[in-house]
Amino acid sequence: MAIAVLSSSQPRRGRGPGSSIPPSALALLVGVLLLQLGFIFSYVAAFHDPHPHNIPIAVVAPEPVAARVVTEINASAGHVGHAGVATGATAAQGQLKSGTISAALLVNVHGRTDRLLYAEAGGASVASAVQEIATRAEASQHRRVTFTDVVPLQPGDGRGLTGFYLVIGWVVGGYLMAAALGTVLGPHPASRRLAELRLATIVPYALLSGLFGVLIVEQLLHALSGHFLELWGLGTLVVAAAAAATMAVEALIGVAGIGVVVLAFVILGNPSAGGAYQTTMLPGFWRAISGWLPNGAGTDSVRRIVYFGSHGVTGHLLVLALYVVAGAGITLARSPAIRGGFRGR
Repeated sequence: MAIAVLSSSQPRRGRGPGSSIPPSALALLVGVLLLQLGFIFSYVAAFHDPHPHNIPIAVVAPEPVAARVVTEINASAGHVGHAGVATGATAAQGQLKSGTISAALLVNVHGRTDRLLYAEAGGASVASAVQEIATRAEASQHRRVTFTDVVPLQPGDGRGLTGFYLVIGWVVGGYLMAAALGTVLGPHPASRRLAELRLATIVPYALLSGLFGVLIVEQLLHALSGHFLELWGLGTLVVAAAAAATMAVEALIGVAGIGVVVLAFVILGNPSAGGAYQTTMLPGFWRAISGWLPNGAGTDSVRRIVYFGSHGVTGHLLVLALYVVAGAGITLARSPAIRGGFRGR
């Protein structure tokens, strides 16, 4: 009896108000699951069946022949190539070295073997695609084609992926820095002054991130060489863009903003950045968003700085700067208009 009384007097575990999963934790788990599924879908959808789309190709040949070859390439199934006529081999090489085109077909009107100039530095997947396009086009005319790499990759830059991983590291560092501050200090600065201080911390962090990223890639690993200052500046801007954007989203919707940033920069940004497969090899959605995210803007900027004389980077730099300006503006606008005074968070 004593045992029964004692047993009945003990609280039953697992039935108290704190024993069940609170709705906020359940919502968090659902959010994490959705991000996980989004990660799987985005990467597999982007990479499982890459096809070339309107790869820019120049044709060098006398006018009647050039017009015919251009028509054949542009009429190919799937619009794999977008061809135009170049005035000569020198002009075509200039376009290749500036990154304006991905390949140039030099037609030999006195023989049956033509020559394809391409730029491996523009992306290994694109280089393979243009060789396949040229081979098919030549075979249909019972001709042969030889290949010449006009802009080769640097010896340490295997498959041209160094820039991609460098930029991904910068982006991850930027949003993790802002997420860490938001977690420790709270997502909403208690005053405008605290918001300004939080934004100001981005500057030294971005400068150091950009500097050490380039030092690792150039000096430690010798994966790339040259363009130290340009890459340092780019890295600083990429990190600042990711950090400022993260702070802004946190200021708008709180800690849940970290999930939004992961969605934008990891789930959508990484597969669309043009690393493993360049943007002309990706499905339409990922091609469309690539240049509007720091991942894609940064990756293509590294490629253009190192291999193509910085041609075509201006638009990417403006996109990155827009993230910094807009992120800072939103963070300040969402903070209380109270200067000074450290208030409870």
